[in-house]
Amino acid sequence: MAFRKGYIFTNKDHPKKGIMSFILGILSIVTYVTAVYLSYLGRGESSERYGAAGVLASVFMLVGLFLGISSLMEKDRFKLFPVLGIIFNVIAFLILSLIMYAGAYVN
Repeated sequence: MAFRKGYIFTNKDHPKKGIMSFILGILSIVTYVTAVYLSYLGRGESSERYGAAGVLASVFMLVGLFLGISSLMEKDRFKLFPVLGIIFNVIAFLILSLIMYAGAYVN
């Protein structure tokens, strides 16, 4: 019998909470960047809509971070989407921190 490449089948699947964490992280980043860009186009005159979008993106970021951490702790699941979700939500948190720093200390 010749040696042939075999496939290893597993019953692991991607956790739905991890995928949702990834989506919420991307959505948060896109919302922050869009709000900053639109505020830049308006020469710093931003409306309340941009602030509301930022608050909503913050809620998405916190929920996504919670979902990513909780799905990372599940057993017999792939870890790709929970790790990506945590990374993207941390990047969104860093963007929010940068926006708050710029608003407080930069003229």
